[in-house]
Order: sequence, then structure tokens, then C-alpha cells
Amino acid sequence: MTDALRPLGPNDRNAWRVSAATADLRRPARPARPATLAALPKPVTVDLARAALVVVDMQNDFLHPDGWLAGIGVDVAPARACIAPLAGLLPAARAAGLPVVWVNWGVRPDRANLSPALLHVYDPEGSGAGLGAPCGPRAAPVLQQASWSARIVEELEPAPDDIHVDKHRMSGFWDTPLDSILRGLRVDTLFFGGVNADQCVLHTLADANFLGYDTVLVEDATATTSPDYCLQATLYNARQIFGFTTTAAALSAACEGDPP
Repeated sequence: MTDALRPLGPNDRNAWRVSAATADLRRPARPARPATLAALPKPVTVDLARAALVVVDMQNDFLHPDGWLAGIGVDVAPARACIAPLAGLLPAARAAGLPVVWVNWGVRPDRANLSPALLHVYDPEGSGAGLGAPCGPRAAPVLQQASWSARIVEELEPAPDDIHVDKHRMSGFWDTPLDSILRGLRVDTLFFGGVNADQCVLHTLADANFLGYDTVLVEDATATTSPDYCLQATLYNARQIFGFTTTAAALSAACEGDPP
């Protein structure tokens, strides 16, 4: 009787084959899927078989008219501009086999892992109006994990196989399993979208670059409520020191197999 080998791993990208008698440590070979994208400062060729799409902070408290930012007088319309490009990009990315990783604020109810310095960013007067505090038009704790406030906006419905990571800093890599998850997916290239471009998107992208990932910012799938010069500086830095920028249309065409 043959001692059949069975797959053992967290996903089909990162699995051994094992039996009672032996273990085969070779991961499954994934055929390369090269695609050339229009990008700045120059076109890039990537392997879509080793790429993922990271979407940052597309949450009600940042984007919904009844969310926290709108409730404290911030005009969220500029940030909402990236919803439509992302909604168009996500199906193409999934169809091409790119893992979609949602990286969102998920504040603990007791805020035990938030420092005074981080709380000060959103509550500089100490009035109790920032992360985890019940405020805004719904008087709900800001960005609290598993709440409506922290939920992804309804225009961007996650798929069942998408991956979710709660973060507690401007960067999605600090104090989270994001790096372990991405390495388990065996990806090299990360495409980034979300809000705010100059804050959590930029700092997550920068840390990804420092960790050795190839980083590409999808510029129209990224937005901010900050002044426009902040967005322009982010695009400049993404192209100058962290990698490249492309568009949702260019990435979608690459995922669908069309020429750039």
C-alpha cells in the first residue's frame, strides 16, 4: 500500500507534503506570471504570481459621512476618491490570484497597547476625543476592533478568502502579524492602496520596503484628507526612494493579461 503524501501548510503557496513515513519540504512551484506595468519613474515588470495587494484603512470612521472624521469636521470627500478605483481593481486582482490583505485600525477596548504619544496624535488636548474614545456623531469608540467604526466601507465588500490584519500604529507592520502572513504567502511585490496616503499608507509601504519587499503605490487607489502637497510629497517619495507608482487601470490591465 502506498503511503500517500498529503499537503500540510497554511495555504497552497506554502505547504509541505507529508505522510507517516516521510516529509517533502519542497513548496509547490508557482509558474511565473510576468507583467509589465506603466509606472513612474519608469515602467516595471513584476511577477504577479509573487505579488499581493495591501489595502489600508478603508474604514467607516475615516470615510463614512457618519464616521469619526466627518463628525469632527474633516472633509472626507477627498479620501473617498479612491473608493471607486479600488472597487474596480479588487475583482481583477483576485481573479489574477493576488492575495488581498486588508490592514485596518483595530483598537483594543482597553487601549492597553497604545502609547501616550500615539493617543496625542488624535487627542492633542487630552479631551478624550481620539482613538478608542466614544465620540463623533454615533458616540461610538473610535476605530474599536470589530465595531461598525472599524468596519470596511460598504462599497468595498471583502471576499471570503481575503486576509484581515488589525494594526495599532501608523505602520501596519509594528505589533502585528503582517510580515509573517506575507512571508507565508511567499510574495515579493506589494501593491498599496488606501488612506491616508501620507500617513498609514506611506508608513506601511516604507516599512515593507525596509523589510525587503518590492513596493508599488497605486496612486489613484490611494487618497488623503491632508492638503494636496502632502499627497504630492508622498508620490514623490514613493517614486524617489521606495519604488514606483502605477494606476489602478494599469494594474487591472496587467492582471487581465492586457498589454500596458
